[in-house]
Amino acid sequence: MKSLAAVLFTTLICTTGYAATRTTTLSVPDMTCTACPITVKKVLSRMPGVTDVSVNSEKRQVTVVFDDTKTTIAALTQATADAGYPSTPETAGAK
Repeated sequence: MKSLAAVLFTTLICTTGYAATRTTTLSVPDMTCTACPITVKKVLSRMPGVTDVSVNSEKRQVTVVFDDTKTTIAALTQATADAGYPSTPETAGAK
């Protein structure tokens, strides 16, 4: 029985991984009209692992909270570029 518990514990630890919630701020200079922030937010919100998207239209920035085991900053910037709004990361960090 102890052996079974050890195997289950080891399996759980190995398959769980080391997910971290990260936050990044993207600069989106082409976000100039009133529809732009809506489009950018919608595109990023649909990305796997994204849990929150906040848009600051005045600064032309988007802050994204995401699970780093499900998406990457490169994938986020690619998604905005594919939607017609190229972006670059300003900050990135663990939350």
